[in-house]
Amino acid sequence: MDKLNFKGSVMLNPTPVVLVTSKERDTGKVNAFTVGWVSTVCTKSPIIAMGIRPERYSHELIKNSGECVINLPTKHLVKIVDYCGVVSGRKEDKIKKFDLKLHDGVAISTPSLESCPVALECKVKSITPLGTHDLFLLEVLNVKVDDNLLDENNKICFNKANLICYSHGEYYGLNANPLGSFGYSVRKNTNSKKKKRRKKNHKSPK
Repeated sequence: MDKLNFKGSVMLNPTPVVLVTSKERDTGKVNAFTVGWVSTVCTKSPIIAMGIRPERYSHELIKNSGECVINLPTKHLVKIVDYCGVVSGRKEDKIKKFDLKLHDGVAISTPSLESCPVALECKVKSITPLGTHDLFLLEVLNVKVDDNLLDENNKICFNKANLICYSHGEYYGLNANPLGSFGYSVRKNTNSKKKKRRKKNHKSPK
């Protein structure tokens, strides 16, 4: 198959799409805005990287307060997700417009969105100017998860959350059926091993 070459560009797709809540340090006003450029970059300590344009209202709020919450929205919130990525919190109170219920912070003072099944409470570790965007490195201090996403073994079943992603300007739902699980390509087939043991232990009648 022939390949077409494009100049260097940010063509990594799909990406998560999240609603980030932040709070004005002086007034306590809460804002929500949409981010498509966010990624896990470290597990210990748990660090998330997020790219934000300096002119964004939330850039100012997060920089001044030193904290924010990354809320994972569901497909039922996709219109709100889009709106919060287009309309600035400087012009409109989006929390009030959509009557978004807030949930008090546990490790930080910034609240999360009640309607999002997963919320990661973060503190700012560093801010690095890169060009059009600044790189925020955020340490996750606490994670809130809806209890209906846990199975009988307390495993978090993200496939039940109806999460969404962003790809080349469009929003997509995620299929709940996995294609595989981590390590499945090298995992030994336990069923075939059992069959071999049964065959080995089976004695032919004389």
